[in-house]
Amino acid sequence: MRRFFDPRQLAHAPLKELHNGGFVDFAEKPLRAEAILAAIGGAEAPADHGEAAIRAVHDAGYMDFLKTAPARWAAEGRPGDVIGYIWPIVGRRDLKLDRIDALIGRYSLDASSPLTAETWDAAYWSAQSVLSALDAVLGGDRAAFALCRPPGHHAGADYLGGYCYLNTAAIAAQAARDAGLARVAILDIDYHHGNGTQDIFRARGDVFYASIHADPATDYPFYWGHADETGEGEGAGATLNLPLPQGAVVEAFRAAQATALEAIARFGPDLLVLSYGADTWAGDPISHFRLTTADYALLAGDIAARGWPTVIAMEGGYAIDALGANVASLLRGFAD
Repeated sequence: MRRFFDPRQLAHAPLKELHNGGFVDFAEKPLRAEAILAAIGGAEAPADHGEAAIRAVHDAGYMDFLKTAPARWAAEGRPGDVIGYIWPIVGRRDLKLDRIDALIGRYSLDASSPLTAETWDAAYWSAQSVLSALDAVLGGDRAAFALCRPPGHHAGADYLGGYCYLNTAAIAAQAARDAGLARVAILDIDYHHGNGTQDIFRARGDVFYASIHADPATDYPFYWGHADETGEGEGAGATLNLPLPQGAVVEAFRAAQATALEAIARFGPDLLVLSYGADTWAGDPISHFRLTTADYALLAGDIAARGWPTVIAMEGGYAIDALGANVASLLRGFAD
């Protein structure tokens, strides 16, 4: 399986994030990608597709914010990384506010996703990695893997959050549609719900989104991912959320995935985008499922057996010592 990654994705390295009421070391470390690369035998450099596919998904004002916020923060005399502290709780009025503090609230979901001077470039090359994986699949490969770091599925069209800045799964899905594929499905198997991906496609019937994740009544992102969220308008019925309780083991996860795969089969996709998070592993420091390393090969085999051309986009997974083995297990399951 072809694998894609650019070293510039390592440069994004915030120092701290706000977690459980205090500032702690940033969990989405560059070491995550390095551990994966070591386990899977490296990756090839992605091609540079430019910004067009990113702009097809993300708001222009938001993209400008990602590019300029660190410099504006520094110009205000602020030390360290860009972290918000105020968010509109009811709705975001388009007030054309220009102060950097207001813009952070306008374009972010939480305080766990700081911006640095290198964030835009890292996220940009993460997007190029998934677009290159899509190129490989459109060119005839059965599957391809994009080591997307930073990850993407919490980023909406005009907001960042959950360590995510550009939604790589959504970018791949939209690029596939723009390349002429009629129907694309996204299967999200990260511990946390992909709220950004759901938001981007919730009113569309041409992209099906299915997610298996921790019950948002107990886990981030709380306000998305409940079972009664099934899409709206033209997208009514094109969203499927399958939340599981903390402590879920592979039997429960595999049963939920079978339900998702049946729904995707009824949709009849020309392409599958797999948002894969290894934070479902039993030893993950911020998550509470109990999957084992061997389970990922089993889950991958079930997906691959459906025969859909598949782009795999890396999402979460924060137990760095085990992360490489968990990713390698998934890729091995596809290969087998």
